[in-house]
Amino acid sequence: MPTTYGPNARALAVVVAVALVLVVGSAGAQDASEAAAKFETSLAVEEMTAKQAVVETDRGPFIIDLLAEAAPNHVGYFIKSAAEGVYSGTSFHRMVRHGIVQGGDPMTKDVEKPELYGQGGLGVLAAELSDEPHTRGAVSAAQIPGDPDSAGSQFFISVVDQPALDGSYTVFGRVIEGMNLVTEISEAETDESGKAVERIAIRSVTIRDRPAEQPAPFSEDSAEELAAYRAILGTTSGAITLEFMPEIAPEHVRNFLRLASVGVFDGMSFHRVVGGMLIQSGWLGSRNRPLDERQRRLVTTLEPEFSATPHVRGIVSMARGDDPASADTSFFICTDTVSALDGEYTVFARVVDGMETVDAIESLPLEGETPMQRVEILGVQVAR
Repeated sequence: MPTTYGPNARALAVVVAVALVLVVGSAGAQDASEAAAKFETSLAVEEMTAKQAVVETDRGPFIIDLLAEAAPNHVGYFIKSAAEGVYSGTSFHRMVRHGIVQGGDPMTKDVEKPELYGQGGLGVLAAELSDEPHTRGAVSAAQIPGDPDSAGSQFFISVVDQPALDGSYTVFGRVIEGMNLVTEISEAETDESGKAVERIAIRSVTIRDRPAEQPAPFSEDSAEELAAYRAILGTTSGAITLEFMPEIAPEHVRNFLRLASVGVFDGMSFHRVVGGMLIQSGWLGSRNRPLDERQRRLVTTLEPEFSATPHVRGIVSMARGDDPASADTSFFICTDTVSALDGEYTVFARVVDGMETVDAIESLPLEGETPMQRVEILGVQVAR
């Protein structure tokens, strides 16, 4: 039956490489961290929660939402350091490719002393560990190995999910725009120890008010308005045009249009074919590049909207796991009548043009249920 897939194996493997987010602290730095009084912010949590940071690098900007409720002193110190220009002119001094990027050390302002990079700006903050996970985009405080109460201005950003770090480092922010840039920074050349060979500078960090949330695309469209849309899936084997059925599954239609409009399906493959039954796409693991922050925020699981509409040739339905409420991005197109799926999967669209493309994908040589030739969604055009 249609299903979704498990975690990205590469993401899990990277955890081993970054099990410790190291700073090369000296014994003196360790002693100083133990002796100095720890910073406590005077800013109200409510005031800090409404803030975000714009980090301007010489490669472009990225934006961090600050998590004051989880780590008020870390957020307060980050705001203070940004206002004092601590980060201006520093660089990202350590990277693990597709793992983490690390920066914020004031010593990196001195381009003549790279041997000191990673030793500055520490010993100021006591740990504020929380349930905030080290998922992609998490911004956490670096610390001296073995001393959780030794953080300061240095921070690192998780480029992939890093569950092995949860509960060991203080998460105080999340990148909400520009993670593609952060990923590119993680790909920069490093030496054997992980220190950056190429200098990637932070020009400035500016604190600003968090803008008002904008409604997600298609949130306010009625069922009648949703029915007027068509989606044309441009694939490497030809086009497939979908007509939607919001009268039976309005939230699934809304979800598909929303994801298509921001490019979530672009670069995904038809990763599964069950001959005489269906072809399947929409699995995030088949995508040729990571989602950006806006795309990730729009991915959500859906409550089922089962109906009496049968799974006949050309019907488009949402794939899911064992839980009926686990559908998110993966969908399948029936190539024949599959009555066993009726009432078990949510029908939300039908193919009105391009079944010859569907048939061509179904006819590909297979290894099990996996096509031996990659057929990719190049883009999805949404129009009335």
